Amino acid sequence: MTVIPLGVPRRLLEFTLDGEPVRAPEGSTILDACRAAGKDVPTLCEGDTLTPKNACRVCVVEVEGARTLVPACSRKAEPGMEVRTDTERARHSRKIVLELLASSVDLSTTPRVSEWIKEYEAKPDRFGPDAARLNEEPKIDNALYVRDYDKCILCYKCVDACGDQWQNTFAISVAGRGFDARIAVEHDAPLTDSACVYCGNCIEVCPTGALSFKSEFDMRAAGTWEESAQTETTTVCAYCGVGCNLTLHVQDNEIVKVTSPHDNPVTHGNLCIKGRFGYQHVQNRD
Repeated sequence: MTVIPLGVPRRLLEFTLDGEPVRAPEGSTILDACRAAGKDVPTLCEGDTLTPKNACRVCVVEVEGARTLVPACSRKAEPGMEVRTDTERARHSRKIVLELLASSVDLSTTPRVSEWIKEYEAKPDRFGPDAARLNEEPKIDNALYVRDYDKCILCYKCVDACGDQWQNTFAISVAGRGFDARIAVEHDAPLTDSACVYCGNCIEVCPTGALSFKSEFDMRAAGTWEESAQTETTTVCAYCGVGCNLTLHVQDNEIVKVTSPHDNPVTHGNLCIKGRFGYQHVQNRD
């Protein structure tokens, strides 16, 4: 019989969330507590497999005694703190952030952002067309994935996933400053000339679709991409004996992309090039 260690139990903290007493495990963030309580706090740059970067600032909330709004994704819950998530100040801040982001980049493939823009009555168009941060064609320099930086919000998640938090390849980083800041490989070379190992872990964490499977990009361009018609099946990768879990996204009886469960203890959402992109042989009908 296999004995699974339970580990050291975490102490529960008590604090106030929107006037209601709540309890959360020690070490939890305010965002963790909000989700456990069923409160919908928007966020773009937060990822459950990465250390919070506090980049997008959409998840800000009010904490009693704090001079400024605090990012819920990284602020740890503390005993006795009083948190308010839906105040006029927090809502106004989210509205401005959404307006600035949506006016400067293309958020058309960002999940839920149109819902939040409507909820907070944001009006990105008021900044005019000159607010656009970039205006360039998608980079299609390999057969596996596409980089469309017109959709990039500079959340740094891809840099962290490629760097010391997961892959340790360090193929990409932030180049430039201000409006010229962008994600790039060394010397802005083609991806095929970079240190990229095509694990696709940057695609896994990208919240806006700035990085996407070539298959998804082509289907969106053709108007055939339909997530509601896709099924997801989780299986085990057959390439080696590590035991990575794969989630196959299937549309019209064809695998259109592969992800990995973030709660899997082997992969934590990460894969290698074979697991992420090596699925073509499955649907070879010849």
